[in-house]
Amino acid sequence: MTATDYPDLTATAATVVDDLLEQARADMTPLLESSRRGPLPASPDAGSTEPAHAVAFLSAGAVPTAPVAAPSHSVRSGEDLHELGILDLLAAYAGGDASPTTVLAALRSRWADPELVGGAVLAVVDGADEAAAASDLRWRDGTARPLEGIFFAVKDIIDVAGAPVTAGSLLTGDRVAASDATVVARLREAGAIPVLITATTEFACGAPHNARYGTVTNPWDRSRWTGGSSTGSAGALAARLVPLALGTDTGGSIRVPSALCNLTGVKPTYGLVPRTGVASLSWTLDHIGPMARSAADLRVVLGVLAGPDGLDPAGVPAPTADEVHAGLTEPAGTGAPTLSGVRMGIPTTWFTELCDAGVLAAWEATVDALRALGAEVVPVDLPDLHRIHDDVVVVLTCELASNQESALDRFSEYDIGTQVRIARGLVPSAVDYLRALRRRVVAQRDAVAAFDLAGIDALVTPGIGATAARLSDVTVEIDGVRHPMQSIVGRNTGIFDYLGLPAVMAPAGFVDGMPVGVQLVGRPWADDTCLRIAQILQCVTNFHDRRCDG
Repeated sequence: MTATDYPDLTATAATVVDDLLEQARADMTPLLESSRRGPLPASPDAGSTEPAHAVAFLSAGAVPTAPVAAPSHSVRSGEDLHELGILDLLAAYAGGDASPTTVLAALRSRWADPELVGGAVLAVVDGADEAAAASDLRWRDGTARPLEGIFFAVKDIIDVAGAPVTAGSLLTGDRVAASDATVVARLREAGAIPVLITATTEFACGAPHNARYGTVTNPWDRSRWTGGSSTGSAGALAARLVPLALGTDTGGSIRVPSALCNLTGVKPTYGLVPRTGVASLSWTLDHIGPMARSAADLRVVLGVLAGPDGLDPAGVPAPTADEVHAGLTEPAGTGAPTLSGVRMGIPTTWFTELCDAGVLAAWEATVDALRALGAEVVPVDLPDLHRIHDDVVVVLTCELASNQESALDRFSEYDIGTQVRIARGLVPSAVDYLRALRRRVVAQRDAVAAFDLAGIDALVTPGIGATAARLSDVTVEIDGVRHPMQSIVGRNTGIFDYLGLPAVMAPAGFVDGMPVGVQLVGRPWADDTCLRIAQILQCVTNFHDRRCDG
């Protein structure tokens, strides 16, 4: 594969492609040689290993998300409206302590402060004032919907009708979305109001220093990055510009910035939340999900977003079975929260490797808190994680290159991060790509079998192996040693995009003043189980309530 295979490339673009392809071959060759040493059995003895079998495996036994009632709450005297989360806002509206219009005014004043925004906001969505006034009326006349008057931000690859949605790229020009993505439409129908388009890395895979819009800085330390690629959604949430944001997760892009910005985010089971109206990075790995400040808030939102729309081919059928939550009790009840009867798995390899001692200490403290809540903790390791990690690279880069193929004549206009990944995606053969896809259902079966053998309800792992990358050189620090950011940030998260399992990232503490997280992973369709465990954990810890100075 050389630039001559793409005759429409300009001379400049061809030079860039050839240079990057040479490096991409060097990067990908060891990975592909290892992959080729482990082929699946040949037909007719291959079993159910077509790529579609992975979706079918996840679709079996789909379960509904349990409804959650908002607990009673009243706004404390002098409490700033921008500090309120979703459930707190709903309670404040219901009690007459605040209105959507007054909350919008409080939030809007923060959007005007560039030091608070930190590059997170690309555009303000039209129509918020009218929508807020309509929500005021619904609260007064008793017709409020489940998320009435909740303001939310939308990552710049998710369509919002009439708003500029450009995927953070120079190549998309002045694109304006013609209609809402399914997830935006569902939130609107539930009464929520989109107000901000927030920054992303280019096509959700580019470099931190975005060529079109610049860099989103981390509100906890403006010399550091928020983490990609839902970078603006995380920055807006952490700076208290909105109480809710939509992100996407293909290798960890909801969970990474959640860990690095002290937020709670969920990557749902693959197929639970429709991708319709969302720009594709890697269609077999892409997930859409919400980010907020607490697991309790996310449970309400995920219940609104979940379910097929008849348009996304990966969407699952309507739920047919009730979810069993083992010994979980509803945290909103009057009794003390407990995890009695719950069995948690902890890894001994992979997820605990390449982790700073401070990150490991925060994870171990979380495991101790789970034990104190009554959970039984047992060691559990998933098989073949090195191979899965390599297969993620092959699938993501190949599907990215396919998605962007018709724009390769403008290759030099991509930012360097996107260029590197596209170049890597041009190296594997079709057989290499399909092998990585076919192994997915085998890996899924093995992972669920490991859960079943240990009898666990969820796996709890360290979140990201380090605190947020510094922007000066895009490196992270592990026990005093600097590492390239990309070798660390997706290591513990991309595994579960490939497996399609639900994964929640929750705050777990601080290392040198910077947030770190823990990851809770469940079987297919145990999204609410993972969120319930996180919610119970947040009943006895207060890391998620910690605010930065902006």
